[in-house]
Amino acid sequence: MPPTSRDPWLDNVKMVLVTLVVVGHAIGLVEETAGSHWVYDFIYLWHIPAFVFISGYLSKSFEWDRRRLKSLVYTLAIPYLLFEPALFYYRREVVGEGVTGPLWFEPHWTMWYLIVLLMWRLVTPILKRHWIFLPVSVIVSLVGGIWDTEALMFPRFLGLLPFFVLGLHLKPRHLARLDDVWVKVAAVPMLVGIGVMALYTDAWTESALIWYDTGYSEIPIDSEFVFQTRLTVMMVGLVGAFAAMSLVPRRSLGWFTTMGTATMVVYLFHGFVIKTAKALGWPDVTASYPMTGLVVTVVGAVGLALLLASPPVRRVLEPFTNPLGWLEARRDARRRRDDSATSAPTSA
Repeated sequence: MPPTSRDPWLDNVKMVLVTLVVVGHAIGLVEETAGSHWVYDFIYLWHIPAFVFISGYLSKSFEWDRRRLKSLVYTLAIPYLLFEPALFYYRREVVGEGVTGPLWFEPHWTMWYLIVLLMWRLVTPILKRHWIFLPVSVIVSLVGGIWDTEALMFPRFLGLLPFFVLGLHLKPRHLARLDDVWVKVAAVPMLVGIGVMALYTDAWTESALIWYDTGYSEIPIDSEFVFQTRLTVMMVGLVGAFAAMSLVPRRSLGWFTTMGTATMVVYLFHGFVIKTAKALGWPDVTASYPMTGLVVTVVGAVGLALLLASPPVRRVLEPFTNPLGWLEARRDARRRRDDSATSAPTSA
């Protein structure tokens, strides 16, 4: 989208959320630290639902036409085909992690979102036709926990579907209500309450339910309560997502808002940096100073997200996130220059 037609609030939200993605993954480097599980659970209770909601909100215009299907291939399918094996072999050969499983069919680590978003986009023209698909998606999410498979991360496709469908159906006038004073005032105690809930995650739910990637059969919750627990986790995620988004400024924040247009660069490349830190022994370095290590890791993750989204780094890395689109843009620019040179008047 041209800069003049973009909503700065959406770019601000996207940048905040992708930064939290980096923070959440970086915390895995210091997961033995006291307090790391609380920070992790607090973030994951609501930030994935918020990211999925924004993805749905930005997918409203998707249709099964040639231009949009081509864009889907360029921006999601091709990056998935390229970065899935790249990150897999980097983790296995360079970092020394014993990752296994078939490539592409079972997405590894951060790559799950690309293939799941691609599948959501493909069914968008159906899901956005009527609001009835919103309650249907909640039922699908609850029932989806019956399946326990890593194939194409289907449990996450089903489990997080309500947030995507909600994004498809909410309009700008609905999101404008997040600017109401009472919403902003209520947002703070809401997030504090979720923070308290995160202290006792294992007492009322399981982290696997927060991840939406595990079947009910693998979760130590009685079958008569597991559906209710999944629904509770969904409601907490929804409240937390809207509470957090209501606190994000609506106005342009300059460089920060501009960085919100580079979230794909941050998402695709941050995993390599985090795994490099692991290979270099960062978990061992922080073991002697656990709390300091946790703080430094979180601050470093925020810095990493800002660095990857910064214009100089973005210009170098962005062609790798959409190589075919980049090549087409260069070809079109060259053609325009050639046409301009041909049509320019020549001097005697």
